[in-house]
Amino acid sequence: MAAVMIGVDPHKGSHTAVVIGPAEEPLGELRVRASAAQAGKLLEWAAAWPQRTWAVEGAGGLGHLLAQQLVAAGERVLDVQPKLASRVRLLQAGDTNKNDPNDALSVAVAALRSRTWRQVSAEDYPAVLKVWSKRHRDLARTRNQVACRLHAVLCDLIPGGHPKEISAAHAARILAQISPSGAVALARAELAAEFLADLHHLDVQLHATRKKLAAAVKASPTTLTQVFGVGPVIAGTIIGDVGDVARFPGRDHFAAYNGTAPVEVSSGNRKTHRLSLRGNRRINHAIHMAAITQLRHKHSEGRAYYDKKVAEGKTHKEALRSLKRKVSDAIFARLRADARQASAKGPEGQPGNGSDSSAASSHPERQLFGPATPGPDTTIRPATTSDTPAPPKPATKKTRPAA
Repeated sequence: MAAVMIGVDPHKGSHTAVVIGPAEEPLGELRVRASAAQAGKLLEWAAAWPQRTWAVEGAGGLGHLLAQQLVAAGERVLDVQPKLASRVRLLQAGDTNKNDPNDALSVAVAALRSRTWRQVSAEDYPAVLKVWSKRHRDLARTRNQVACRLHAVLCDLIPGGHPKEISAAHAARILAQISPSGAVALARAELAAEFLADLHHLDVQLHATRKKLAAAVKASPTTLTQVFGVGPVIAGTIIGDVGDVARFPGRDHFAAYNGTAPVEVSSGNRKTHRLSLRGNRRINHAIHMAAITQLRHKHSEGRAYYDKKVAEGKTHKEALRSLKRKVSDAIFARLRADARQASAKGPEGQPGNGSDSSAASSHPERQLFGPATPGPDTTIRPATTSDTPAPPKPATKKTRPAA
């Protein structure tokens, strides 16, 4: 029997599956309710096609649980991005109705034609890091919102408000000095007190989440924190979003994925590149923060690279972009080395040949851009006495970091 492709259009309440043959001819269709028996019903229905491959739209989103259930059952599952399926539906001849069976058919056709899908594997430690890094990111955003609202209320309570970044302890001292007069001022003071309680609670949650994330990174077989400026939060964000680094053929593909590679906009004899706003912006922001950390420490090799680019005539932003690309390459080398080290472990968990553990550097004894913990006693380059001014401190309240 010929191999078939089963496309799945997942939803919160139901999942629709359509099976097609090598010539893209529909062979069957099934709709199941999202429940504990969803995977069993789909597998029972698909038993008629032993040589089958599943293509789930958005296996990292709504189709995540179903895809993991199919993988656990020993099935081969592909993750098809919604963009690919929508393009197939859009380019089909004639008018195509937008419904679940047609969406599932488009997913199957996209998986059959394209090679940009990703094979779904069983979840491992990257999933744990993704959970806690997302929790940390959500809490940090919520805390920033509460701090901004507290700033706004303080502007109505005291002249000029509080012009600097505020902490829970500082806000408590400010509110203790305020004596509201009148019902309006009293209401604003009570509102500020509630914002202060929220801020304190979020600080406690952030601290606890940061500890859990640090413990998860330490327990994982990663050496990513050996890159200067990469701590547990940045490492958790990168590893959680990257997953399997083997899906990137080389460092250029990884740079294009995280947006540190420029985009070509050439035409004819005119060769031009511009800033990329594509790719994974979370990883781009993580690389940006690692680069900024290197710039703030003059003894780091990243700061030396930045100074070299500035001396060559590049602007601050151009030199920072070049540094971000170097950091991206160092991170990719670390991820590749960790993957090779993991694959070299024996069946009893004993590590294999560790010769790849220094793949992030041209010299085995030297880590690219130095260790992760800044300090003059642990650096590969002595502190400089250069009078080069430090780059401007980036704004902390921007929703999109500089690329």
